Amino acid sequence: MEPAFLLAAFLGGMAALVLRLPPMVGFLAGGFALNALGFDKTPMLETLADIGVTLLLFSIGLKLDVRTLLRRDVWGGASLHMLASTLAMVVLLVLFKGLGLSLLAGTAWHTLALLGFALSFSSTVFVVKVLEKRSETQTAYGRLAIGVLIMQDIYAVLFITASSGELPSPWALGLVMLIPLAPALRALLDRLGHGEMQMLFGMLLALVLGYALFESVGVKGDLGSLIIGLLLAPHPAAQTLARSMFSLKELLLVGFFLSIGLTAMPTAEMLGVALLLVLILPLKSVIYQAVFMRFRMRHRTSVLATLSLTNYSEFGLIVGAIAVSSGWLSADWLVVISLAVALSFGLSAVLNGFSERLYRWLEPRLPAVDVDELSPSDRPIEVGDAEAVVLGMGRIGRSVYRRLQKEYGLRVLGIDSNPQSVKTLSGRGFNILEGDAVDSDFWDKLLMSRDVQMVVLAMPHHAGNLFALKQLRSRAFPGRITAVVEYPEEIQPIRELGANAVFHVYDEAGRALADSAAEEAGVVSRASQLG
Repeated sequence: MEPAFLLAAFLGGMAALVLRLPPMVGFLAGGFALNALGFDKTPMLETLADIGVTLLLFSIGLKLDVRTLLRRDVWGGASLHMLASTLAMVVLLVLFKGLGLSLLAGTAWHTLALLGFALSFSSTVFVVKVLEKRSETQTAYGRLAIGVLIMQDIYAVLFITASSGELPSPWALGLVMLIPLAPALRALLDRLGHGEMQMLFGMLLALVLGYALFESVGVKGDLGSLIIGLLLAPHPAAQTLARSMFSLKELLLVGFFLSIGLTAMPTAEMLGVALLLVLILPLKSVIYQAVFMRFRMRHRTSVLATLSLTNYSEFGLIVGAIAVSSGWLSADWLVVISLAVALSFGLSAVLNGFSERLYRWLEPRLPAVDVDELSPSDRPIEVGDAEAVVLGMGRIGRSVYRRLQKEYGLRVLGIDSNPQSVKTLSGRGFNILEGDAVDSDFWDKLLMSRDVQMVVLAMPHHAGNLFALKQLRSRAFPGRITAVVEYPEEIQPIRELGANAVFHVYDEAGRALADSAAEEAGVVSRASQLG
């Protein structure tokens, strides 16, 4: 990658942070700035962008429960939205054509349908980046949004296959053999530990067994990476693998956002059409909201999923390229679509920055949903006779749970947002419920018993623990609150919000290790000597 590309990405990302926008918006702006200065895409940039997207889809697969795709609200919601959104977009494009929009002059109806289809998609890359930044991929709305996006990706693969006029190779049927191969892959993952071999194995799976293998038999390689991730998802080490590849994936995705800005240089007319497409983006949101409400889910789930999906997709560029190569569209539409995608990212970033406030404003204005019609996970949560509640049942949370139960004889309830973890731990005898502590509705439906003496905040992300602490304090919880932090700078904000005790993971582990070593060596502490 050229030094100018790195400089543009860094400066754009810094400017976005100053404006309190996600860095990806700055990367897009950096791409357009490079375009204005006369830079073009390079083969290396395109390669890095492709690898970043491939690793992103692989990591989605690692975190996804395949049963999510079988839910009616996921496959049904994605299908209904695609049909309704495509139709609505076609009607608007016909209207714009009638009003004399030159870029649509002489455009046939099937081309308008193609444009409407392209604009019905939402960006997998953008949405997952936003959800990961907020640590909300495992929330109810996050799982819904990702499920819808994956269904859209599947439809995208079907479209690309159909538009090429070429069916996948007969050898593609052999891909089903990956299913019985999955246990062997999981067993190998077990033997690789947590170092560079694990990351290398992940790259091998995503880029070779996933992307290259699927491409070789005529199936979209990105879908292959997603499927390989899905096959590994049930393994306990899948989450560790996803975390180990996180930084590499994030860095490579910078190339993807730069490449969108470098697609072409817009004229004033192209920019005007792109702005027009962004102005009609709320129509797409309304359709998402209407479809999700059709499936009787909580308002918070439907509203936040809708806000996260309020954008256009980079898939529109693929459709545009196919249409241009087939002679259905002028090449100018590639620039228009790339601008609309980039501008929609900026708008969506702002909307998602205020998503909780927007939900609180919209919620009273939406029709009420009968609690009895909600899924069990959305109904009121009762803590029963628990005396201690542990929020976040990862490795630290599980250790806290066992210690409180076995050493202190307390009745403990664990709460975790990952349904697969809840199922696994419940089968191992833990008293655990599914719930998302960074979901404001979770606190509204939580029935806290007077028996609860303490709450331990052991979630993996600082923002989640801060949010939970604010909710407990706003509800005047009378018991003690203890929080776990990973970094020293996180201690003070937790203390200022009123936590009774704060434990720094590495500091406490170091103290325990030192005490154990000294005890084994028969060394007496200075405090004991002075006493």
